[in-house]
Amino acid sequence: MDCQKIIKTLKNKDFVKVSHTGKCFENAAAVYAKEIKENIFLLFIILKDIDIENVQALIAHFDSFGSIGLKEPEQIMFYLSIKDKNDLHYFEQYLTTSNN
Repeated sequence: MDCQKIIKTLKNKDFVKVSHTGKCFENAAAVYAKEIKENIFLLFIILKDIDIENVQALIAHFDSFGSIGLKEPEQIMFYLSIKDKNDLHYFEQYLTTSNN
């Protein structure tokens, strides 16, 4: 899986990289978020492990954009974990669909 390509796509779709200091995400995780409705955010978390690259996507309710990474979400409405190249196909379709 090419995480650099994924990150470039997220930046082109107006996602913002979130600096996280809380315990919600792993320290080495790159977190990108976009508000899709008031206080409802689409997040992509990219974890780089020694053996695999893992991308997680979730739609969650937070108090505000600033609370992402500091507090746990109030509610998680959607979660997807992408661990291999077959899952990447669904991920790419989701990005295309969410643009409409």
